[in-house]
Amino acid sequence: MTPYFEGVSPRIAHLHCWSKSHPTVMDGLVAMVLFVAALPQLLSARSPGRGFAKPDLINLVIVAVIMVALAFRQRYPFAVLVVAAGGNAVLAALHYSPSVAEVLAFVIAVFTVAAHRALAVSSVGGALALVAFMVMELATPGEMSYVGVVTNTALIAGVWWLGRSLRLRRAYLAELEYRAERLERARDSDARTARVEERSRIARELHDVVAHHVSVMTVQAGAARRIMDKDPGTAREAMVTIEDVGRTTLDEMRRIVGVLRTERDTAAVGPELSPQPGVQEVGALVDHVRETGLSVQLWMEGEPRPLSTGVNLAAYRLIQEALTNSLKHAGPQARAWVRIHYSPRELMVEIEDDGRGVAAALAENGDSPGHGLVGMRERVALYGGELRIGPRSGGGFEVRARFPLD
Repeated sequence: MTPYFEGVSPRIAHLHCWSKSHPTVMDGLVAMVLFVAALPQLLSARSPGRGFAKPDLINLVIVAVIMVALAFRQRYPFAVLVVAAGGNAVLAALHYSPSVAEVLAFVIAVFTVAAHRALAVSSVGGALALVAFMVMELATPGEMSYVGVVTNTALIAGVWWLGRSLRLRRAYLAELEYRAERLERARDSDARTARVEERSRIARELHDVVAHHVSVMTVQAGAARRIMDKDPGTAREAMVTIEDVGRTTLDEMRRIVGVLRTERDTAAVGPELSPQPGVQEVGALVDHVRETGLSVQLWMEGEPRPLSTGVNLAAYRLIQEALTNSLKHAGPQARAWVRIHYSPRELMVEIEDDGRGVAAALAENGDSPGHGLVGMRERVALYGGELRIGPRSGGGFEVRARFPLD
């Protein structure tokens, strides 16, 4: 349902949509109502007087032709105007008394041409309507009323202008809808591009993690081979380490495949084989942010437990991105808080600040946040977590993430 029908009952909206898709049926109903309204005058046995001819079969047929043509006014506006104008002019020339139904059909035809055709065609239609009206006035029996001529001419011109205004407004609304759709497509495209770029970056980081694990496995395997005969116990421990690291590597490989399920990472993979940063480096990160001018406090709660390399890296990047946003947008006097809470089944990460810049930036961007926030969502979703990003009660901004540790 379009925004124009917000607050309107579904039945009325459905009726409007149906009438738009069946214009001939609705116009036919209007023409039928007008024809029925004209029948008492057309079938009357009394003479209309003032020099008008008595209604007969010719009068009835001409009016019927005008009403039938009116049923196709939206499909053939100019042709319907020609029929309505010509029919009314013929009725006036034959000195038949005009009825309200015929005049309304003529006025509706003028309005339809102005509302449904371009300026050139509608201008010709308006001129034709004025010519037909003058013929009707000159052919009407009795003395011509100049006041009536001026009034009726102004009426026709006003109806034509009303139709043109409706057409211009409809074109303006159509242009607004087109621009809104184009902006929506552009915004979706930007969001998809941001997700693809972030997934490629995550995949490269996970590639470094996997490469490090493979290096550990290779070193452990070589050590186990050398001491297998001399120290079987130590060799067995090395094999257990290889097994554990191998399982972790397989998990990370599955995540890499999941991240790249729609796009292929064509960027060159860096040679760095050292482990990526994790929660244990958050203290150094906070110290670095403090040096740049943002006051940051860090809390570590709960019993620390080993984290998978991927979750460890995701939590670190989340804190890094949130503090970077606070540093950029929160303001020079703002403060930030970082809380890392360990529980038996999940890791909670919370970053808050009391500035107003990040919330204002989000409000300006609407539903199109920056690439950093898109990256946060991608990282948390990759490990089955939950993320909340938004304004903080009492002012400021907050980022809360939950990573399951099962």
